[in-house]
This record gives sequence, C-alpha cells and structure tokens, in this order.
Amino acid sequence: MQQRTLGPRTVSAIGLGGMPMSIEGRPDEARSVATIHAALDAGVTLVDTADSYHLHADEVGHNEELIARALRSYGGSTADVLVATKGGHLRPGDGSWTQDGRPEHLKEAAKASARRLGVEAIGLYQFHRPDPRVPYADSVGAIRELLDEGVIELAGISNATVAQIDEAHAILGGRLVSVQNQFSPAFRSSQGELEHCAALGIAFLPWSPLGGISRAGEVGSRHAAFQEVADAHGVSPQQVTLAWELALAPVVVPIPGASRPASIQDSVRAAELVLTADEVATLSQDAR
Repeated sequence: MQQRTLGPRTVSAIGLGGMPMSIEGRPDEARSVATIHAALDAGVTLVDTADSYHLHADEVGHNEELIARALRSYGGSTADVLVATKGGHLRPGDGSWTQDGRPEHLKEAAKASARRLGVEAIGLYQFHRPDPRVPYADSVGAIRELLDEGVIELAGISNATVAQIDEAHAILGGRLVSVQNQFSPAFRSSQGELEHCAALGIAFLPWSPLGGISRAGEVGSRHAAFQEVADAHGVSPQQVTLAWELALAPVVVPIPGASRPASIQDSVRAAELVLTADEVATLSQDAR
C-alpha cells in the first residue's frame, strides 16, 4: 500500500470511512467487522469515524465502539492503525444532523470518544462541523486545550473554508494536521481547500470521495470519462476516482466509506493505479 504523511504519522494512501456501518441501511455487526478486518488485511492504517455515526438517539458513538471491537478482535497487529474520530456534530435520532461547537461540549465529547475507543489519547480528533452559534475560535480553542492536555495526540478540522483552515492553524500553533472536507467528481467546491492544504503540507481527507453512499456505484454512469479510463485500465470507475484524487496532490488521503469487504478491497487497489498526466487532466475536466 502506498503511504502518505499525516502530521508526524505515516498512513495508508486510502483510508476506511466507517459511517455506512452505523447509520441508515447499516449491515449486521458481523459483516461490518469483516469489512474492517478486510481493510486491515489490505494495508489500511487510517480508519475514520465520529461520535455522531449512529442511528438512534441512545447509541451515540455506535461506530466508535464497533471499530474498537473490530480492532481488538483482529488477528494481526494494529499498532500502526490511526483511528480518527470527530466531535461537534450530533444526530438527535430523527434523521437530522445538528451542531454543538461549544468548548465544554467538545471537551466532554472527546473524553467520551476516548473511552469508547478504549484509548488513553485519541490518535486524531477533528472538529466535525462549524457551529454558527459559537465563534469558530472558541471551538478550535477547545481542540487546542485537548491537544495540550494530552486527551488527543493530533488535531484536525472538518467541513472548513480556507479562512477557517488558516484560523485553526494559527490557534493550534501550527499543529493542524488534517482537513476533512467533501470532495468527489460530483462535488468540487472544496478544490480551493485541497490546494490550500497542499501548499501548507496539511493532509486533506476527502469524505464521500465516490459521491456518497447512494451514488458511489454510479460514478461511471454519471461521469463518462471515469468509465472510459476505467475500461482502458481494466479496473472499476471507483478505483479511477480514488486514483485521480490521489494524483491531485500528495497530501490527499481519500476515506471511502464501506460496509462490505469487497468494497474496501476494490478501493485500496486505487493506491497502485497510476494515471497519466493526460488522464488526470481529462478526469479533472469531466468532473467540473
């Protein structure tokens, strides 16, 4: 597996997004654990989760606990696996998503996440989504305190603008290591943030890199150039999509969600797919 840098850590170029294993349409736990184990077998060392990846109001942290159990039951070593979780986004249980960026909430949420993950310090903790009711500096300030107190080892942000990236980087004293934004052939509005992260050497983690749970299987039909390049290489359009994202900048680490072993097994092969400069240019144009 190709490796990329995330702060002081080295992680697999393709990560695993855990959300599909805990929200609407989630599989049974056995299949989820098999999916996580398949990712580890394939060399994945970055696993993304959040305390809000759950279905019912009374199961906050469902995905964190699932991942923790899967890591404990894995037959091989998990010493190099970086689990990234997030706080500040909530699911009341009625299908909606809300925000809570209050410093007191983020601090308690991080400590609760650490307990669920069974760790003394969270490997990577990211502020999930800005809360319009709370000054951004206050929310990021709580992340800085968690970092200084050793509750978390690394700090990141998610769903951020270029200005927020700069603000967070300054508040964290240059210790911002990741930005997790939506990015895919169908969603290119984070291109500026991707390029900004590349200039700063900050890892950019595209969420829904294949277009989201309901559209991941339609990449080829929605974006003809991706299917054409896939046919030329004899691979899936999903692999081409992830390889294209990797080719955009050395800081990009896609985190495709999966709930089946076959899905993540296909995705990780993108790390070895080499696209020509012309192919990358064609795909970039098609994705606009």
